[in-house]
Amino acid sequence: MSTDRLTHASAAAIGRLIAAGTMDAVAVTEHFLDRIEMHPDKSVFIKVTRDRALAEAEASAKRHREGRSLGPLDGVPLTWKDLYDMAGEVTTAGSEVFRHAPAAKHDATVVANLAAAGMVALGKVNLSEFAYSGLGLNPHYGSPRNPRGGAQHHAPGGSSSGSGVSIAAGLAPCSIGSDTGGSVRVPASFNGVTGYKSSEGRIAKDGVFPLSETLDTVGPLARSVEDCVLLDMALRGAVTSDVRRADLSGLTLVIARNVVLDGLDDAVGANFETALSRLSAAGARIERRAMPLLDEVQRVTREHGTITAAEAYAFHHSRVEGPDAQRIDRRVVSRILGGKRMSAYDLLTIQQGRQRWSQSLAADLDGAFLAMPTTAITAPAVAPLEANEELFHATNLKTLRNTMLGNFLGVCALALPFGEDRLGLPTSVMINATGGADEKLLSFGLAIEAALQA
Repeated sequence: MSTDRLTHASAAAIGRLIAAGTMDAVAVTEHFLDRIEMHPDKSVFIKVTRDRALAEAEASAKRHREGRSLGPLDGVPLTWKDLYDMAGEVTTAGSEVFRHAPAAKHDATVVANLAAAGMVALGKVNLSEFAYSGLGLNPHYGSPRNPRGGAQHHAPGGSSSGSGVSIAAGLAPCSIGSDTGGSVRVPASFNGVTGYKSSEGRIAKDGVFPLSETLDTVGPLARSVEDCVLLDMALRGAVTSDVRRADLSGLTLVIARNVVLDGLDDAVGANFETALSRLSAAGARIERRAMPLLDEVQRVTREHGTITAAEAYAFHHSRVEGPDAQRIDRRVVSRILGGKRMSAYDLLTIQQGRQRWSQSLAADLDGAFLAMPTTAITAPAVAPLEANEELFHATNLKTLRNTMLGNFLGVCALALPFGEDRLGLPTSVMINATGGADEKLLSFGLAIEAALQA
């Protein structure tokens, strides 16, 4: 395979090349390390773990020579959002406060699981500070440039900004992010890659820096649904998967007429409708109707706040109320302090509503999936956001609107690239399933992806 094709190959494809002996794990790793070194945007990575990567690649190459492959991802490189503990490395969470913190003593469970699957850790990539923004801007480590933005600096999406950019820029075939309000799916949308938000509790979170203990989920960004299936399996320490390609004739997609289609960029709306036409032609049933519970979710969070704000304030209380606040992005401090203003009544109202509406969603969908644009907009230019804090917050909320609904309702979801706007910035389709239906979502996701690419 040519180096150009390797740069843009999926994790699964690279794994097959290594297994077949066509490519050597060390050569693959050196290829991506060289690309990282030559890449002009130095804000993508917080730390390149070159020594670890080469050691893991050499161990993989040795296993393959001896016929002892650990599975389909053995020797495949990846990047890690810098929320995940890696032995011997600092976990910064994208914050100046932790730049010189003690190094982690152990790998997070998911880091250890992917190492046990033979994967090669290229390094730790950038993110919104404390993972608390959907736009991906970071004043401490720089804001990665969206590779699809051309000469103008467009937002990479957050909070897993470095994860999305490292794939789109050809610096890695896949990355592990996290999703609390859209932090996997938004950068997937803005960068034109695939993102998978797992169900709550599906993948272990120990050794992962928290934003919201309730809503945080681990999830991959990659080049294909097949990659997400393999990464989901490896992240859980599983050696098999129940995912099988499904027939779209057995799928109903519900399209909410309210909330999620409001204020779409023209290209986002047009490409979403084209995607639905393709899926309908491939056998899926499309059902359009109002879903009042989405309005209720918006109302309760507008009136009472969010679980994320409450839990972030509890976790970061001493930082945002002390001298460290001056070292934290003021926009992040502002969002965290939203939790300070919430009462016990507010939090209980949200928690009780969440349980009630999640059950209502499951009953309403009755096995169908909920489809919507992943983000209402394409990646915005960065300069106006940096110049106007009010615009930043308004754009951030609009960016996260559709994805946050899913976190509140406890769904699992796939963000799939489909189309672009007149500037070449990607648009994306999001497929949501009720919590716990991950295998069903990924099974249909394989068929949905094929239909969209046809």
